[in-house]
Amino acid sequence: MNIYDDSLMEVLDRKLRAEMERNADKIPYIAHDGRYETDMRQKNLSWWTNGFWAGMLWQMYHATHDPLYRRVAEKTEGWLDEAMENFLGLHHDVGFMWRLSAVADYSLTGNEKSRVRALHAATLLAGRFNLNGQYIRAWNLDKPGWMIVDCLMNLSLLYWASEETGDPRFGQIARAHADTALRVLARPDGSTNHIAVLDPDSGELLSCPAGQGYSEGSSWSRGQAWAVYGYAISAAHTGEQRYLDAARRAANYFIANVAEDGWVSRVDFRSPQTPVYLDTTATACTVCGLLALEELVTAEERPLYRRAAEKMLQALLDGHCDWDPVRDGILQNGTAAYGHEDTHVPIIYGDYFLVESLLWLRQKAFRAW
Repeated sequence: MNIYDDSLMEVLDRKLRAEMERNADKIPYIAHDGRYETDMRQKNLSWWTNGFWAGMLWQMYHATHDPLYRRVAEKTEGWLDEAMENFLGLHHDVGFMWRLSAVADYSLTGNEKSRVRALHAATLLAGRFNLNGQYIRAWNLDKPGWMIVDCLMNLSLLYWASEETGDPRFGQIARAHADTALRVLARPDGSTNHIAVLDPDSGELLSCPAGQGYSEGSSWSRGQAWAVYGYAISAAHTGEQRYLDAARRAANYFIANVAEDGWVSRVDFRSPQTPVYLDTTATACTVCGLLALEELVTAEERPLYRRAAEKMLQALLDGHCDWDPVRDGILQNGTAAYGHEDTHVPIIYGDYFLVESLLWLRQKAFRAW
């Protein structure tokens, strides 16, 4: 099926309607044997991926105007209130959770309660900012000096909060974190570290552990995807050239690597050639990042990023999608981390970015970031 095939929207709608019918009272995460057996609403309501299901449904509501997508998305968003109240399980990924649920709801429907939820989440994220180190700390417990490349995506919530309220503090924190990421996570060749461990009192860089990649100094592909899309987001919200340049470098590095592997990313670009472990979720996220980057670069550069995005997305459709409505999960062969037990499985954020990219090509996507 071609990425521009007119029937693709019907196939997508049929698939997601069937999934909603089976999973209307769940928050899906990973499908095993074609079923979302684990309900993250019950297992871990504070889990970082819990906004992607609602986000995908809001994308479909925006594209189709079908109230069924809205009703299920609203229900999912409401469940997350308990995670906000419990507080202790939340960390840097509140952007993923409430940008795709509450901000989407408020932006599309004007729901004032959703606006409050989103501003609450933005305030929590801003509260994690380390003033001396100029970074938003990752995770909790014994990691006060840790920052990760994933958080570049969460900055979108802070940019939105500044734009929504007129208060520059949120955006200032987002830019400070993005600048520190440029210093300690981005590498000159366009690759990126997943984790930087800083002295929480001085901001001095202490180490860059392997994280979810193969090893220290390697190149975890989903971290690379977060950099492509994350820096493009910062460039779009701030107009700052340094973020646009960083997005270009990260994108060019990603493109050069997937072009050698059939346009689908391995889990780590610097891992051993065998065995081959793929992570299609990194490819899908990068497609969205390239489409965002396309709108920011010069006219001469735009075809480069559009063609690469099309080739990646077509490769995903050709070899890694399950459109059978009786089975849960669309994008197959997602991998949570190198060596992780969840290898080559459908993961909810892979489906989210696949849907966002397909809708973007049709000018039907809601700009969720």
